[in-house]
Amino acid sequence: MEERFRYDCSGHWFKGNVHMHTTRSDGQLSTVEAAAFYANAGYDFICITDHMVPFVGAEANDQWPLLVLDGIELHGEDEHGSFYHVVAIGNVGGVGPDTEFAEGLELVRAQGSFLIWAHPHWSDNTVAEGLRYGFHGIEVYNCSSQLAWGKGMGAFHWDAVLKERPDMLGVAADDSHFFKAAPFETGGWIMVNATELSAEAIMASIRRGNFYSSSGPLFKSIAIEKRNRVVIETSPIVHARLLGPRDKGKYKGAVNGEPLTDTHFRIPDEWAFARLEIEDADGKVAWSNPLLMGESPHP
Repeated sequence: MEERFRYDCSGHWFKGNVHMHTTRSDGQLSTVEAAAFYANAGYDFICITDHMVPFVGAEANDQWPLLVLDGIELHGEDEHGSFYHVVAIGNVGGVGPDTEFAEGLELVRAQGSFLIWAHPHWSDNTVAEGLRYGFHGIEVYNCSSQLAWGKGMGAFHWDAVLKERPDMLGVAADDSHFFKAAPFETGGWIMVNATELSAEAIMASIRRGNFYSSSGPLFKSIAIEKRNRVVIETSPIVHARLLGPRDKGKYKGAVNGEPLTDTHFRIPDEWAFARLEIEDADGKVAWSNPLLMGESPHP
């Protein structure tokens, strides 16, 4: 298990939102205004993912107040009549407003983009639909979809897919549109552990899954010792869970009102996958990725 353990927390933690929209599609802020918003909110990087409009080459990235990654959100029906939204990060050139969904998906996949199955509940997707295209990740939490429609949680879809594809990664994101009547920004993000704040280093850690997702609490470190014991340090929390397949799971909670800031679990050898959740006193949650990698990280 130590050889397959996903996390290396020896670098720095960088905060980012990887799903957002600007005036290039249906958002209310320009790219420059949106970047300034997240920089002022303490974020280190963002990914601009307008609908069917690629953001490529960070358009002279030295002008931005934070790191801006390439991105796009694809949407549409496939040949089976299934409706999808897919966030693609990195290497997204060549897609246009008239590009068919399947064509766009294969185009960005061929370029090596990182593909995230967006808000599966809101999109009314089944687990089988999520398995169809081998997405690298899934939105375990989409802040806008959850707060506006109550359909932003993806944990059920994620766990169901993990039984067959135990390397699928989990992502939390805002899906920002900057609507004044629905200020849902800064509600979901990822924390990436990387050697430096550069597009190359951040994308390498995202592909490996060396990040976690959160709507509030923080993992300070995630490590493994004594072959199969995962040890975590966190911000103050009241619930810690190790989740496995079907009904498998382990739990530790705050005792006598004293929050937890460190704990550990042993990962059973027979579990097909294991992931962590922590929850604070306000009901906010953070999610680790599956703790063990398969034969190799995502390409």
